[in-house]
Amino acid sequence: MMARPALRVDAVLVQAVIAGALSFAHLHDLASAAGQDGWKAWAYPVSVDLLMVAAWRRLRSEGPSRLAWSWFVIALFASLGANVATAGFLDLANPPALLRLGIAGWPALAFLGGTLLAHSSNHQEPETVPPAPDPTPKHDTDPAPEPLTEPEPEPKAAPAALADEPAPAALPAPAPTPAPVPAVPAVLVDHARKVADEYRTRTGSPIDTDTLRSRLGVPPQLADAIAAHLA
Repeated sequence: MMARPALRVDAVLVQAVIAGALSFAHLHDLASAAGQDGWKAWAYPVSVDLLMVAAWRRLRSEGPSRLAWSWFVIALFASLGANVATAGFLDLANPPALLRLGIAGWPALAFLGGTLLAHSSNHQEPETVPPAPDPTPKHDTDPAPEPLTEPEPEPKAAPAALADEPAPAALPAPAPTPAPVPAVPAVLVDHARKVADEYRTRTGSPIDTDTLRSRLGVPPQLADAIAAHLA
């Protein structure tokens, strides 16, 4: 016959049961002092402890998250606050208004925390990555038929008469057209004649084109035209 294992008492488990019982009693006393009597005073410690256990289970199962840590700290603060408040720091015979307000609003807060912890998930579905396209192009087994090309017609031979014709003679280059003679006003011709007469009287020889151009201050083409009028 197999011997049954001896029942061993775990010191950590015993310590957890004692601490839970004391915290449970302190929460009951605090709720009762705040005006929650009967079964309602016993429901408060159950609500606080269950919220703390749910947040801790969420942290153990799905890893650290801001939501689970927030509600774990809220439940821990409610339990620790009840332990401190019942140690003589508050007059439980005449509890303050803030304590009554916190006890009265705790059920709604605990319901919100439990709902969020139960119906929200920290896991995200992995994104499906489409398969990469095959870099090698696919070739058909049968090659495509080549298009039929018609044979080009052979060039016809040029007639013998056209081949024996002499090439046309090159046309002579056109003669350059003379530059147009600019029109000379009569007043300028009269003035040039006076300058030429004065030059003849002074030097005894007719005036040349360069001297006439410098005296009148005109361009070379206009000086040539004036000289032609004076000849």
